[in-house]
Amino acid sequence: MSPYLKTAIDAALQAQEVIRRYYRQGFEVEIKSDQTPVTIADLESEKAIKSTLFGAFPDHGSYGEETGRERMEAEHLWLIDPIDGTKSFVRRYPFFSTQIALRSRGELVLGVSNAPEFGEMAYAEVGQGAFLGDQPARVSGVTTLEEATLSVGNIKTLAGGPGWQGLGEIVQRVNRTRGYGDFYHYHLLASGRIDLVVESDVNILDIAALSVVVREAGGVFTDLQGNPLTLETTSVLAAATPQLHAAALERLNP
Repeated sequence: MSPYLKTAIDAALQAQEVIRRYYRQGFEVEIKSDQTPVTIADLESEKAIKSTLFGAFPDHGSYGEETGRERMEAEHLWLIDPIDGTKSFVRRYPFFSTQIALRSRGELVLGVSNAPEFGEMAYAEVGQGAFLGDQPARVSGVTTLEEATLSVGNIKTLAGGPGWQGLGEIVQRVNRTRGYGDFYHYHLLASGRIDLVVESDVNILDIAALSVVVREAGGVFTDLQGNPLTLETTSVLAAATPQLHAAALERLNP
């Protein structure tokens, strides 16, 4: 484990202490300009994460959900979402997580996805494999839609676009359809328990760390058009195998 990954895990655990404290004692909720909620737990946990990361790597940059962008031109850039799933956090169910990724020279090279109340951490580093807890994570070998379990999330934009009919065709063909959402369906995909994820209405802070986890577990992770991730990515098509990814991609982009 590199010093970068060790520090990212330490930062996620520092955030976990803050998040758990507020989850139990209560908090005020504010609505941001984009109509999404934010709490003191979001703000303080991001502060804890940045304190840990910058304490170890003061020359790095960061792009945080709550505190914005710092030194974006830096060779090493941390992407931070302290509570991905604040709506779940506010409504008191455990489908929220802390997402921390490192982008080095324009490439995502490590990711930590920690779900404090769910009790599950996934992490990965390029070339070192993916882990769920202390166990190696590996995607399934499913190659066809007929064998696959699909999970869909945040499909509002997709419902109004040209891919909606294609998603309907996929749903008709797959073995099983679920909607786990947020961090959880990516953890399931990386550990071989589901096979395909289709999601829209995300931002890079939601998925950067998870993309490293899925890829290091052997999966394929692109946007819905099959493009590599960028800081502007807003959708996901992730699959256990290249064959399954190609089959879904063809139907989503007729």
